[in-house]
Amino acid sequence: MGTVMRIGVFSDNFYPELSGIADSIVAVGRELAGRGHHIHIYAPRYTRPDHARLGLPPDEIELGRAVGVTRLPSLPYPTGTGQGRIVVPTGRCWRRLRRFRPDLVHVHLPFGVGLEGVRAARMLGTPLVGTNHTPLTEFLGYAPVRADRLRRLAARYTAWFYNRCDFVSSPARAIFDEMETFGFRAPHRVVSNPIRLDVFSPRPDKARLKRKFGFPEMTILYAGRLAAEKRLDLAIEAVAALAAAYPEICLALVGRGAQEDGLKALCASLGVEERVKFLGFLPDVRRLAEIYNASDVFVIPSTAETQSMAAMQAMACGLPVVGARAWGLTEYITEANGILVDPGDRDALARGVACLLRRPELRRRLGSGGRAFVRAFSASAVALEWEDLYGRVVESARRRRAGSLRAGSRAGALDPPGGEPDETQLCDSRVQRGRQYRPVSGDRFPGSAWDARGDRGRRRG
Repeated sequence: MGTVMRIGVFSDNFYPELSGIADSIVAVGRELAGRGHHIHIYAPRYTRPDHARLGLPPDEIELGRAVGVTRLPSLPYPTGTGQGRIVVPTGRCWRRLRRFRPDLVHVHLPFGVGLEGVRAARMLGTPLVGTNHTPLTEFLGYAPVRADRLRRLAARYTAWFYNRCDFVSSPARAIFDEMETFGFRAPHRVVSNPIRLDVFSPRPDKARLKRKFGFPEMTILYAGRLAAEKRLDLAIEAVAALAAAYPEICLALVGRGAQEDGLKALCASLGVEERVKFLGFLPDVRRLAEIYNASDVFVIPSTAETQSMAAMQAMACGLPVVGARAWGLTEYITEANGILVDPGDRDALARGVACLLRRPELRRRLGSGGRAFVRAFSASAVALEWEDLYGRVVESARRRRAGSLRAGSRAGALDPPGGEPDETQLCDSRVQRGRQYRPVSGDRFPGSAWDARGDRGRRRG
């Protein structure tokens, strides 16, 4: 481990909201704290009903002494979880952050809390790292107003926001491709979300777990938000279409969200209420891992994923994955671990599921491929990658400040340093479709999760 760092984390989405973003922040924060670093998270203030939607007590999440949480005043905002909150930026958060004395600020979303983070980093002269978790233009396709102009404005704003950063990550290359179209130019690199491989792993007692949860031999699983962009209507319709050929087929849905009542109504209209199990939110991750191990196939028809931590957890438990050929799913679902189908195509989804149900040897082979694939994404490996990246960004900022001071002493002004790109400029934006993502200057970051994962597979069309 290098120098101990103090890291301010700003996110518009955090516990208790049901989200892979929140899970990723928690997992990396715990790992970094375990390595001696100090983390302080700034996030919206949620209400008692927001906790109650997931059956959680209205208490702050306990992350240990080295991880603090500050809640910012917020207002309700409609999202697929039914828990969304929005923070109106006031520009005052930097005073709170100043007491923490951060070496670096990391913003995770480009909204109110993210803007507070950008402002605070600028006021304190602190290096700024950003992560883009979300294909915002895709989400706007499910908004009440679906104007193309609004989507273009959102894309331009996203590029503007992340251009404020010294370095930017995303779980998917596809996110960078879209941002570059709208003027994004900051140093950037693909960094995976972390998976808890100590919890999500294959179990030898599948038959016992099936009996425990009442799952038949052909159980299809989905875990995550029950939201419009997840396209779970297609999964339900696919099960209905396959019911005659596969009498034991069952779909288990883990999670909560704004679409839950609508999905239950769809089950009733198709006559598959007995085949679709709504299991709700499972706060116990070990129980969730048992659910994965009791299932046979994982489905993710979503059109708005940068990675899908749930799909990675399924792979870690040895499940083959059937997913939509859209955004980041095309970079993580490959011929070695699953099947990609066209977005919105119910029949193709049904064919993919049927192919796996009737070929147990294919399920086993893809399950093994998935387990091998996710080994590079363990929480400890991803935290080590972030520790290295943070250290490089902080060191680069220190050198820039020193260069500015030297230039100022010569020229009488503190001009921004020029010259060659520094070592945080990690990627070549001129990446062709379907080619492996590579940093420039021959800097491969040996031992990183990227090196271990190799080619990322097909891109979205």
